[in-house]
Amino acid sequence: MSKPPVVSSPAQEMGVHELPLRVDAQVVRLELPSSPEDQELLLRLLEIGFLPGEPVRVIARGFPAADPIAVRVGHTTFALRSHEAALIRVSLAAPAEKRI
Repeated sequence: MSKPPVVSSPAQEMGVHELPLRVDAQVVRLELPSSPEDQELLLRLLEIGFLPGEPVRVIARGFPAADPIAVRVGHTTFALRSHEAALIRVSLAAPAEKRI
């Protein structure tokens, strides 16, 4: 008897605003904004480095409303409002291999 092929489920995608603190993730894509005012915001997010494949991590949240959010992309940290962070879609990064 042969085993059925293993089908891997796609990584769960979420907005950066939903990402827990200090959890590694990768940018998957940027959500197309619904309002014309946010078109410039999308361009700004691309220019500052929120590109597919880039590592991302939420390092802090404002108090008491959790806004703004401090987000590290690559080696740089930015403060984003929740509606800005919601445009950045990420998936959790695979755990790094430990080398002995």
